[in-house]
Amino acid sequence: MMAEAKKVLFICTGNSIRSQMAEGFMKALGGGKWIVRSAGVLPSFVHPLAVRVMMESEIDISDQKSKSVDKFVNEVFDIIITLCDHAAASCPTFPGQAIRLHWPIDDPVGAVGTIEERLVLFRKARDEIRKKVEEFLAGS
Repeated sequence: MMAEAKKVLFICTGNSIRSQMAEGFMKALGGGKWIVRSAGVLPSFVHPLAVRVMMESEIDISDQKSKSVDKFVNEVFDIIITLCDHAAASCPTFPGQAIRLHWPIDDPVGAVGTIEERLVLFRKARDEIRKKVEEFLAGS
């Protein structure tokens, strides 16, 4: 009998880059053992450069949508992972006894310069998130 999938929620400020990448990696690498959601304290849109750098890792997040954390406040999650200090500080209370983790990842949204210079910071965030997800999955 297969164990029931665990639910994880990734939260960052805008649900635009970091939490979207984390959702994409968890879905791709989690072997179907996870129900994965992402949300933002101040949701906006899925950033095109996030989509682009995730495609470089052969993970398509272009169909993901930016969602408010308020959409999930009545859901029970096994694990809630914040990806920035703002989200950690303003994360609402969820029902149940979710394990809370904090993975502070620098936000590439404010990157300036040429597209290539900006992509460097998006790739750095992507690679840090992938490493965190892989470490998490290896330990779960």
